[in-house]
Amino acid sequence: MSYASSKPDFETMHNNGLLLVDKEPGCTSHDVVQQARRVFGQRKVGHCGTLDPAATGLLVLTFGKATRLTRFLINAPKVYIGTIRLGVATDTYDADGKIEAEASTAGILHDDVIAKMSAFEGNSEQTAPAYSAKKIRGVKYYELARKGEDVPTASKSITVFEFRATSELANDRVEFRLACSSGTYVRSLAHDLGQRLCCGAHLESLRRLKVGPFEVSDARRIDDIAGLVGQNISALHPAWLPFDSIPLPFEEIRTDERQEHRIVHGQTVLVRGCDCKEGDWIRLVNRRQQLIAVGSVTETIGSSGVGVVQPRIVFS
Repeated sequence: MSYASSKPDFETMHNNGLLLVDKEPGCTSHDVVQQARRVFGQRKVGHCGTLDPAATGLLVLTFGKATRLTRFLINAPKVYIGTIRLGVATDTYDADGKIEAEASTAGILHDDVIAKMSAFEGNSEQTAPAYSAKKIRGVKYYELARKGEDVPTASKSITVFEFRATSELANDRVEFRLACSSGTYVRSLAHDLGQRLCCGAHLESLRRLKVGPFEVSDARRIDDIAGLVGQNISALHPAWLPFDSIPLPFEEIRTDERQEHRIVHGQTVLVRGCDCKEGDWIRLVNRRQQLIAVGSVTETIGSSGVGVVQPRIVFS
């Protein structure tokens, strides 16, 4: 990840950009957002996908103008590591829940676990846990569950790219690595694995390593970040990405002066070298590589990479 050659001070740079935080256990994702608001003195802060309170790892926070890019970043695939405990099922599908059932794991071999885990890979339908932050008519599932009310069982499509054991089965526990589509409930995978092994299971620990191109190895703890306030913004490298450096999961087009003028006024532009289809999103930058807008292709002309792009989110 690279930065511009000039290095403005912290105060002039933190209003618009992206921050990689290594979340600690015991706090919600919203807690981290609130901490970031206080640390930076910035109200406009969002995040690109929650982590359960007990989980640790990568939280991607957006600041200022970058909050308008959250919709493009939140659906990025995720990578996790963690531990699943077999033989004990809980109502929340994780270690914070109440034990609902216990069963012997005698006779379950490591090869059995490997086979059942790999069977999850591919596309499937998944039901959200009863104790989750998913909402129905503005009410969170866990609020209904705590009241003893019926929780909906609507499913959603997910993709598991990789789900494999990274340790031997020992003391009824197996460590794993998971790569999956956004919105996948890891707790549900652990619970469902227990059902397929006929012994029950729950998620004992979880750590997120990646969100799209962003990695937890580049992130910093929020307390460490707080200690750097007042220093040069470069002190946060590589946890801080300035607004113009934020990667987006689609093609970039560099515009000329005339196109830039039209874009900032919300007018369509004709672009060349665009290997896109109608409906695709485009990252529009000016000659100084500054992000000026995100647009969509409304029409393709011929087969030579010419298209009409309508600005949808304008920043300049």
